[in-house]
Amino acid sequence: MIRIIIDVYVFLLIVDAILSYMPQFKGHPAVLNIRKAADFTCAPVRKFLPSDLPFDASPLVVIILLKLFVLLF
Repeated sequence: MIRIIIDVYVFLLIVDAILSYMPQFKGHPAVLNIRKAADFTCAPVRKFLPSDLPFDASPLVVIILLKLFVLLF
């Protein structure tokens, strides 16, 4: 059950990363809800990453950590 929830959240992170490159959807309510759910885990990770990266790598870091969690347990 937890594995399914983690997989759905990983999918949500991927959708958020794709939608971040589409500025025409920036103010859409569904996109704002997806952004809010993704920022729950990505915002703390962004604090530890260098700010001079050319793209936001926090979803990638969160996905790797979640997949490691699934692999270990």
